[in-house]
Amino acid sequence: NMNTDLKALELLFQRPLEPVFTTRDEGKTVFDLPENFYTDRYRNNTEEVANRFSANVETRIPLRELSSVPNLEFTKKLGRKAQFSLFNTLHREIASQLITLYMGAPNLQQFVSLAAYTKDRLNPVLFQYSYAVAVAHRPDTREVPIPNISQVFPGNFIEPSVFQDARQEASVIEKSGNRAPLEIPVNYTASDREDEQRLAYFREDIGVNSHHWHWHLVYPASGPAEVINKDRRGELFYYMHHQILARYNVERFCNNLKRVLPLNNLREEVPEGYFPKILSSVNNRTYPARISNQLLRDVDRPDGSIEISDCERWRDRVLGAIDQGFVEDNKGTRIPLDEKRGIDILGNLVEAAPALSVNTQYYGNLHNQGHNIISFAHDPDARHLEDFGVMGDVTTAMRDPIFYRWHGFIDGVFNKHKALLPVYSNDELNFNGVNVTYVEAKLGAGGARPNTLLTYWQRSTANLAAGLDFGPAQDDNIGANFRHLQNAPWTYTFNVTNTGPKRTGTCRIFICPKTDERNQPLRLEEQRLMAIEMDKFTVELMPGENTVRRESTASSVAIPFERSFRAVGANYQPTAADELARFRFCGCGWPQHLLLPKGKPEGMVFDLFVMFSDYANDSVQQRSNTPNDACSTAYSFCGLKDKLYPDRRTMGFPFDRRLPNDNLSDFVGAFSNMAKTDLTIRFNDKVVG
Repeated sequence: NMNTDLKALELLFQRPLEPVFTTRDEGKTVFDLPENFYTDRYRNNTEEVANRFSANVETRIPLRELSSVPNLEFTKKLGRKAQFSLFNTLHREIASQLITLYMGAPNLQQFVSLAAYTKDRLNPVLFQYSYAVAVAHRPDTREVPIPNISQVFPGNFIEPSVFQDARQEASVIEKSGNRAPLEIPVNYTASDREDEQRLAYFREDIGVNSHHWHWHLVYPASGPAEVINKDRRGELFYYMHHQILARYNVERFCNNLKRVLPLNNLREEVPEGYFPKILSSVNNRTYPARISNQLLRDVDRPDGSIEISDCERWRDRVLGAIDQGFVEDNKGTRIPLDEKRGIDILGNLVEAAPALSVNTQYYGNLHNQGHNIISFAHDPDARHLEDFGVMGDVTTAMRDPIFYRWHGFIDGVFNKHKALLPVYSNDELNFNGVNVTYVEAKLGAGGARPNTLLTYWQRSTANLAAGLDFGPAQDDNIGANFRHLQNAPWTYTFNVTNTGPKRTGTCRIFICPKTDERNQPLRLEEQRLMAIEMDKFTVELMPGENTVRRESTASSVAIPFERSFRAVGANYQPTAADELARFRFCGCGWPQHLLLPKGKPEGMVFDLFVMFSDYANDSVQQRSNTPNDACSTAYSFCGLKDKLYPDRRTMGFPFDRRLPNDNLSDFVGAFSNMAKTDLTIRFNDKVVG
């Protein structure tokens, strides 16, 4: 029965380190396995094992025999206890082959059986990644929710001593309702002697790091064509990371730090050290640290070698192509880097996605290999048998200050291309007869002052139960409190006069920092590169006066809090159909609680910028037969699943290219369809429950 199959797929995300025959779903469900599904380790005890785990269950899900047993020899190069990295070419090729195997299962039953058969024979993170990519892309598994990665491997997100406390709580106090919630410590990676520690709340946020994993899950760099070749994928690689960097730089200003220094020299010592203090789920070792002032070196290890000079050569070739205005494929054909497709071509070439790069051999694999050189700095030749540091893993890379320095360099490469494009012309920017007369962002509370927004600390609870492999089976809730930034919800109000007929516009909202860490005013060119996209939506403009209202919680960039930290299990499933659709979102999207930069206790002034562009130039004709998917909320960062990116303009428009004015006031003054106002963000240093 189809429902059982879908249920089975859901359960394979749970307890990732336990064998497939143990109970799932809080001890209620077990799989009935064909004899050959058991690995050699348990082959002689199949009966004992099966009886032990099926004793008190409510549901048994029988799995079919496999029509053909796959040869998994290709996966053996990645050990079960090794760390899995999407930046590593060998690992990515293994994952690609595995995804192809999963996508090729002829029907739902066979896919379930294939997943269950392979699970215990593979590296657990390799399995969870490849399996999730297949579930996200198979037409027959649309309905299966993909749990947030922080629920599957919470060890990658949370300070490890909390898990010891959790195991103790769970075994000592049987009923989850009677347990005291555990506390996840604040600021545990460094003391305030380290300036970078001021940004720990951002870098080590659970929602930030899980977004990064889910984005790479929706946009894999290797695999079958239908999985990787997505609309404007390369451009989205540029834009999503560009926005993260803009947000990070603004967040640094909020904490009186200067903007990030791009890592454009791999031969200098790296002053920033990082000691992550988190355990890897697969081998129970901590991610290795990088000491302060570490020198990067050539990497020569059994599963991959890379020289710093390779990266330098690729960098020079990419920059040379940008200066010439074209790239060359492996036949020597010139492909122009124009204003529409140029950034998309560059994104796939720099990341690099080997099947989508116009010439992998020549332009190489700059971004991924930089991650590898940095992540092995502590043990580049494997003499100490240490695995990679946090920069080698998409679930943890954003914790490390050097992530933003490396991406600062990568973003600089893309920005060079953008800076060579023509300045936006009046025709591309204006929307004749549309005049924005009023702009406001206001907190929901009565009597709130317009254009003053509020941030504060909030204490929330994450459920660690899913990650406690081999913990008590009937346990569905082990709460751990953690502190994160939060913003008070607000409403935008825009008054727009339309002197023409009824028409459709796209409302684009950005905030730009006005001053740097020394309180010096920023030039338009600097503001442009740090403009933070807040929201983008379509609006009908009637002739005459229009009032456009929009809630901050509806943002096209972010996903609601529950989705970053959602609990697992039936008790937490919302019931209404639309709620369920939203709940089953892919986990890709900027966390709502970080939608607004922190600001300052005394208030920090930003430019709130709004533009109404002509929908006739923005609209995209979707291919008609693609069903609407629940994955549609944070489309600015994640696109739409199985659809074209829903905005024809280049991502980041109008701030993605140079503008015809010297400062933002002149720019906005020149166009009636734009407006701006001063926006103050005030941070309240209190913790709210």
